[in-house]
Amino acid sequence: MKRPSRTYIGVKHAISVNSGTSGLHLLIRAYGISDGDEVITTPFSFIASSNCILYERAKPVFVDIEPGTANIDPDLIEDAITPKTKAILPVDAFGQPARLDVIREIAMRHGLVVIEDSCESIGSEYKGVKAGSPQYADAAVFAFYPNKQITTGEGGMVVTDDDEIAFLCKSMRNQGRGEQGVWLSHERLGYNYRMDELSAALGVVQMSRIEEIIIKRQRVAEMYNKRLSEIPGVTLPNIAPEVTKMSWFVYVIRVGVDEPTWERQSKVRDHVMKRFEEAGIGCRPYFTPIHLQPFYRNELGLREGMFPVTEHAGRTSIAIPFHNHITEEEVEYVARVLEKALDEALNS
Repeated sequence: MKRPSRTYIGVKHAISVNSGTSGLHLLIRAYGISDGDEVITTPFSFIASSNCILYERAKPVFVDIEPGTANIDPDLIEDAITPKTKAILPVDAFGQPARLDVIREIAMRHGLVVIEDSCESIGSEYKGVKAGSPQYADAAVFAFYPNKQITTGEGGMVVTDDDEIAFLCKSMRNQGRGEQGVWLSHERLGYNYRMDELSAALGVVQMSRIEEIIIKRQRVAEMYNKRLSEIPGVTLPNIAPEVTKMSWFVYVIRVGVDEPTWERQSKVRDHVMKRFEEAGIGCRPYFTPIHLQPFYRNELGLREGMFPVTEHAGRTSIAIPFHNHITEEEVEYVARVLEKALDEALNS
């Protein structure tokens, strides 16, 4: 069996953890982000990217996303910076890296840390540099949940060039044990965030196949792109030209984007999803905006209308079936059901 290269990301330290969420939490703690501090991030993500900030009683400060990529819009970041801002936490949505060079430049001007949520983007490259690279982020996190490109069952990985941050993450993932890892000797508050050995062994095998997996997923995405581009009313995933390699996590289309009201947009998307489910085609809305989740509304006073691009994406996006071995026949079946559903919804 071919062993994976230790320099896949090009980083000094890789600390295995039991989930991507755990990795993000460890980094928030390791960088000393706590009560009253602010972290600028995106409202269009899985909720864990913001929850990890709240775990330490800091505040996620949302800025809207770009209409095309659905990633955080760097042009809006500087207006959100305050004296309380400590970090920027971009999320590589659906496997596509954010505009990491611009984000890095902003962070350097303001003395901020960049924590890249690369949980969905292992193997992707931005301007020829792999997601999670220290060229653009002080630290990053990958996740290996079963729906990711590679899986360890459950698990994640923190990567960084910073020796001190790596040491703190290693200690805190293991109940706060010290550098020597002495049994029952604990130097700081820690957690049971370790990856188990069976998961790690699975991950080693998966990493030996990572390039093969990326190629297979690219093939499926290309089949979808070709067939679905023929259907009126479908907006395909928009991959920025700066993304020189795309490691597809999910395949998300948008429908009803040109409908005049949010009610019509939601109606079109919901009708398509209903028809998919009736046809036995799995699908999910991707994502429900974080700022509209009940807990965030109640705790942070967030409301509809604050991030219109995010909300538009949330009303119109659907993740359709996507894995390494989808066939042309399956793509064709999805396309036929989608075409009929859209014709019904847009002409009703």
